[in-house]
Amino acid sequence: QVQLVQSGGGWVQAGGSLRLSCAASGRTFSSSTMGWFRQAPGKERNIVAAITWSGSITYYEESVKGRFTISRDNAKNTVYLQMNSLKPEDTAVYYCAAVEARMMVTSAGTYDYWGQGTQVTVSS
Repeated sequence: QVQLVQSGGGWVQAGGSLRLSCAASGRTFSSSTMGWFRQAPGKERNIVAAITWSGSITYYEESVKGRFTISRDNAKNTVYLQMNSLKPEDTAVYYCAAVEARMMVTSAGTYDYWGQGTQVTVSS
């Protein structure tokens, strides 16, 4: 069992930066692939970025490449999403998620555990 508690997020002007954190409890964090997803009103929940258990493999959705960075600290059981050069279209509720797997996973339906979600609002 893994419990995920998110922090960070909020409001920022376009071009600004925010960092999201996701602290996990449970002994399987270090062997879990972690992902960040986002969901805008009336839209599906889509992957933003993911990172494998060792941090050696990362995935980014095309629109955030070069702007967002996912990282993890297994000693702290925490995964991060650094978001730079934010755009109004990045506005959404962001969720972290965990799946007890060592390979890259990008499908929301495959993830086992979810954080509570945090609002990110980017104004133009």
